[in-house]
Amino acid sequence: MAPPRPYPGPPNTLKQRLWRLAPAIKPGQVFFDNRRNNKSDRMLFLAIFAVIAASAIADPETQSYSYSPPAGSGSGSPFSIIGEGRITAVRVWESSNIRGIQFRYGFTWSSVVGHRSGQLQEMELSDNEAIIQISGKASHYVQSVVIVTSKGRHLEAGQPSGTSFNMYPSHKGAELIFISGTNHGAMTSIAAHWGRVDTSATDTEN
Repeated sequence: MAPPRPYPGPPNTLKQRLWRLAPAIKPGQVFFDNRRNNKSDRMLFLAIFAVIAASAIADPETQSYSYSPPAGSGSGSPFSIIGEGRITAVRVWESSNIRGIQFRYGFTWSSVVGHRSGQLQEMELSDNEAIIQISGKASHYVQSVVIVTSKGRHLEAGQPSGTSFNMYPSHKGAELIFISGTNHGAMTSIAAHWGRVDTSATDTEN
């Protein structure tokens, strides 16, 4: 077995655990399996996050982690958007539902999940601002999202219809660190992963 590849970010972090468990995922990129309805891949995808959650419980350094289960039908291909550091901007493409989404971590944009089609909504976060809530409505597709920051600002996209959902961290001081879900032409589910972000390295570089 080949040794695990080195993680480029700070050691002993929640994202380092994910890096080791899912070698296809790189900071600032999207893990996306475009093979439709592959049951074994879905089980692996769920197992990865189950192990991360268990690690968060066992390790005091990651006890700020919490997970908001997915809203939506869950059909299509699983994805996850992960990056290094704090989320600093969000782009959402909307029509009658959520067509595509993209995060910026620091100065690096992730790949786009879904499609760059429809109306673009974009929000830049200021220094010391974080995403602390995602709400919206979903049916087969994720119909709408409202992304709220720690400074009370929000980005709203899509057409609100279907069942309401509301996602937020379980621990004080935690924020959105990445999202996962499924996509099939448009976003069919979204889940949120919360934790504390160590910004000391970024602060030192600046």
